[in-house]
This record gives sequence, C-alpha cells and structure tokens, in this order.
Amino acid sequence: MFKMTQVKPVRPVAPYSGGKSRLAKTIISHIEAIPHNAYCEPFIGMGGIFFRRKFKPKTEVINDYNGEVANLFRILCHHYDPFVELLQWRLSSRREYCRLIDTRPDTLTDLQRAVRFFYLQRLAFGGRIDGKNFGMSAKGTSYFNLSKIRPLLSAVHERLSNVVIENLDYKEFITRYDREGTLFYLDPPYYGNENDYGRDLFSRNEFTLMATLLKNIKGTFILSLNDRPEVVSLFKDFFQLPVKTTYSIMSKDSPRRTNELLISNMVLKGH
Repeated sequence: MFKMTQVKPVRPVAPYSGGKSRLAKTIISHIEAIPHNAYCEPFIGMGGIFFRRKFKPKTEVINDYNGEVANLFRILCHHYDPFVELLQWRLSSRREYCRLIDTRPDTLTDLQRAVRFFYLQRLAFGGRIDGKNFGMSAKGTSYFNLSKIRPLLSAVHERLSNVVIENLDYKEFITRYDREGTLFYLDPPYYGNENDYGRDLFSRNEFTLMATLLKNIKGTFILSLNDRPEVVSLFKDFFQLPVKTTYSIMSKDSPRRTNELLISNMVLKGH
C-alpha cells in the first residue's frame, strides 16, 4: 500500500551548480506518477527537486558525498537556532567571501562549517564555489539578506523533520536503501563536468558503474543527465526521455536551449 502525504513545496536554501529549477516541474510530475513508499536522493545538492515536491511517502532519505552539503542539512535539521544566530550579523562582502573561500573547513566546528558553506553558496555566481566568483553586479541586489532568508531557512528546517540525512558514496547509499517500493531520483554531475562539485568526488568511469548498479536494483529510479551520445550508449538498457531545458551557468548573456535525458527502469509518460 503506497500512502502519500501532501507537503508544502519549499525553495532550496541556496543556488547550486546543476540545479534543476527549469526542469523541476517536469521531473516531479514523473516522480509523483510512480508509486513508492520510500523516496531517496543519492545526490541531493541543494535539494532542487526534493524540496519542490508536493507529496512525500513515509520514508525520505537524502544523501550527498560532499560532506559540506550533508553537514549543512544536518545542522539545519538539528541545530537551527544557533545556525541562524551565527548568521545574524553577516553582510554581503567580497572580502568576507574571499576570506571564507580561503578558510579550510576542517579548522572549523560543524556549525561554523555549515555557516561558511551556506554563506558561500548564497553569494557564489551560479552556486559554484570552486573559485572566487563573487556573484554580485552593479545592477543586482544582495543575495544575503537575513530578513528574507530567515523564513526560507525556517521552512527548510520544518521540511527536514523525519528526513534521514546520509553522507555516503552513491553506490553504498543505493545498495543500503534499495528495496521494492523505493524510488531513487539521481542527479549526478553531468557527463563531461565530473569535477564541478569538487575533485575526487566523482569520476567519469562512475557512469559505467552506475548503469550496472541500476540494472540490478529492486526499486525504481529516475536519472537526469545531459543528452550526449556517450550517455545514450551507457544507459541504452533503460527507457530514455529527452526533455528541453536551458543552460545558462556558463554565460550570463546567452542562455542556450538544449536537451536533457530522463532515464528510468520504468516507462515515463511521454516516452
């Protein structure tokens, strides 16, 4: 018996490279069309799909191999008040942004690490913090206004209630939570952009391992990837649905239309 509870969608707390804002509605419609009693995301990022869903099953598990991501959500879930208190007097500052970029996370407490990571994600251009890309222009407004951020953080804190937060390699995560009735939504780095989320977190040969792993799971999955011949070939044993989207992260002035693939071990409507 698959029972779903209605929940209020929440915006992600910060931008993230590869976020699915333009495809969220399409992807969520496919997720909600698949009966499931457990929803699991191996690559949660900032939760561009997770938080925008309108229904949830009994069990929800989110995961990211990036320890900064997992730590942020754990702190937001269990230590919300001190997290907001530490944010209280922070301003949008290029100097502070660069100082925090140069600060080693392992020299900080978990709470300080979460504040650092959140601050950088809010202010980095396109949600990418692999360089000193302070995301501010003469025509823009501050992305770090606590009076506007606080209601969002509160909503995310409430939404994370009863959610399990993991920090595992995606293969271990899928193996651990795979069972009949589980739905995995996977949003790994794009093919050709494996290092966008940090060095040594994901390599190109992982796509081959992923295809093999997904072929043998008991549950169902939806995987979103960029539409490339290599991806089509690697996941040829599954249903593939091209969907239109817009990429703009590499260019502020000329976003381009392109295809993305939704891949699944179930037929997706529109296939």
